[in-house]
Amino acid sequence: MKITNIRTYKMQVPLVRPFRIALGLITHAESCLVEIETDAGILGYGEGSPGPLITGENLAGTVATIEKLKADLIGMDPCDIEAIYTVMNRAVAHAGTAKAAIDLACHDIIGKCAGMPLYKVLGGYSDEIVTDMTVGIDEPEVMAAQAKAHVEAGFDTIKTKVGTDFASDLARVRAIREAVGDDVKIRLDANQGWKAKEAVELIRRLDEYDIELVEQPVPRFDFDGLKYVTANSSVPIMADESCWDSKDALRLVSERAVDFINIKLMKCGGLYEAKKINAIAQAAGVEVMLGCMTEESGIAINASAALGAALKNITRADLDATFSLKQLPFEGGLTVKDTCHLVLSSEPGLGITGLHKEMLS
Repeated sequence: MKITNIRTYKMQVPLVRPFRIALGLITHAESCLVEIETDAGILGYGEGSPGPLITGENLAGTVATIEKLKADLIGMDPCDIEAIYTVMNRAVAHAGTAKAAIDLACHDIIGKCAGMPLYKVLGGYSDEIVTDMTVGIDEPEVMAAQAKAHVEAGFDTIKTKVGTDFASDLARVRAIREAVGDDVKIRLDANQGWKAKEAVELIRRLDEYDIELVEQPVPRFDFDGLKYVTANSSVPIMADESCWDSKDALRLVSERAVDFINIKLMKCGGLYEAKKINAIAQAAGVEVMLGCMTEESGIAINASAALGAALKNITRADLDATFSLKQLPFEGGLTVKDTCHLVLSSEPGLGITGLHKEMLS
């Protein structure tokens, strides 16, 4: 089987509501959807969702990179993932978003060739995964009202964005805990917003509100600071932006710098690298959470959910981008059960049956 064509489609859709994190404001989901065609008549669907605030990439650059890779990939067997990555890594450095789009489409084809849903191809531990719901930065009363509404809808874990100033972050978390009660888990994500020593002090204060974990409290490059926070915090600490690939994962677990690792397919370049990160973490006894970019349309969410359901060491999910769009640009894929359970399709591959091309350009 050979790749005969790779088509790209741009998607730019407003979010249900603007979403603010410590790094800035996100108003639209901007993504590059990919359709890989083969000489066997099998189509594979993928997605590259650049998050400029996190990855530093943009939509035009992702599309241009995929177009550059296209010439090298046509004629290759999409099932030869190691060979595909060797060619991509030789052609362009970094560019995780573009590589993820290709990777996801190739894995979709692998599942279709095998006649198996992707979660079974990847490990088959389960056919579903439970996601939290995230509340963006706003006034405390607004965040509390949103969190309460999510809990009333059926979510039992709220992830809230923090990382601005000491007093505001305390007020936000306090308001949310009072609004949702004692039985709901609360995760915090500072998106690199604190310095190490202030993070330790603030987390000590926030622990009064029974925090499950704190994600990326310090700048991504501050490995020593991350290790300091982890060593001096009673609340578990998770790396997100500090873990870009398997090399970062190896350093983090070797130095015992974190308690958990958050994998995002758009950071690491797809399922190929994500599996390496999880294997390293699992060998070190470190559990993994799967995250997503706010900009994702849902195809990538299907792939992340498949990985999370497939592997036992992935114990948490923050895949709530699936709820951020009023309309998805594709047919098929996962379904939602009991509000927060993402149930994988039993169809081969990702279960995506086609694109709504009228939504795309």
